[in-house]
Amino acid sequence: MRGGQVRVNKGRTSVDYRIQVGDVIRIPPFRMSQPSPNAHRAPPKTFPIVFEDDGLLVIDKPPGVAVHGGSGVSHGVIESLRAARPELAFLELVHRLDRDTSGLLMLAKRRQTLVALHQLMRDGQVRKHYVALVEGRFLNDRQHIRLGLTKWNTVSGERRVKVDADGQAAHTIVSCLSRLAQYSLVDAELRTGRTHQIRVHLASTGHPIVGDDKYGKDQTRDFFKQNGFSRMFLHARTLSLVHPSTGELLTLEAPVPALFEQAHAFVRDIKDESK
Repeated sequence: MRGGQVRVNKGRTSVDYRIQVGDVIRIPPFRMSQPSPNAHRAPPKTFPIVFEDDGLLVIDKPPGVAVHGGSGVSHGVIESLRAARPELAFLELVHRLDRDTSGLLMLAKRRQTLVALHQLMRDGQVRKHYVALVEGRFLNDRQHIRLGLTKWNTVSGERRVKVDADGQAAHTIVSCLSRLAQYSLVDAELRTGRTHQIRVHLASTGHPIVGDDKYGKDQTRDFFKQNGFSRMFLHARTLSLVHPSTGELLTLEAPVPALFEQAHAFVRDIKDESK
């Protein structure tokens, strides 16, 4: 799809397009070899559990781990958990986190729980707060960013997102937690759940997330990497929702990783070179 090999009505299309009656679909030829019994089998792996009951599993995902296989990744969190928990007849992702984002990730252990949680998310009844280390001094204590977003593909087929007045509506509330000489620590609350929303919204205001390899600055990422901080500093810290089965108000939290805290301490000592 991303490389334009799949076409609808002789033109490129996107994964969001819904096939309609009368569409002519072109699928490129491909060859499949007979896989060995263990080919691409995900190794069983567990992750820190923040909450679990009969219908819901919430984990603290580490950075650098994809939530599912695809796009060059043979397996991710969901495949590894299915391998580690074979007793579960049903296990599906409720939502996604970018590979380099750490923090709270919900998985459903029942289809009815999955459907109910998706409805809560569509209705805006799931509150998600992220913490991010960004470039520059974030001037406003609290800022509503309402900028439409549109997906696009690079020449190599890599998916990106850009601000577009005609794109999907997106709303992020950003609150400044700590303002330093050249960097800021902010809280970002998602009011909509678009792809790369926080990353693109923050970058559009001139405050890209430190370590972001798509929307951040290469020199900043290289500088932090040289000093031992090799990750994107975005963490899904808190999650609040009414449990769809019990009616209980759940407020969950995943502590900020130690490396994140160390990076924040590191930038406190960086002076403002513009003065």
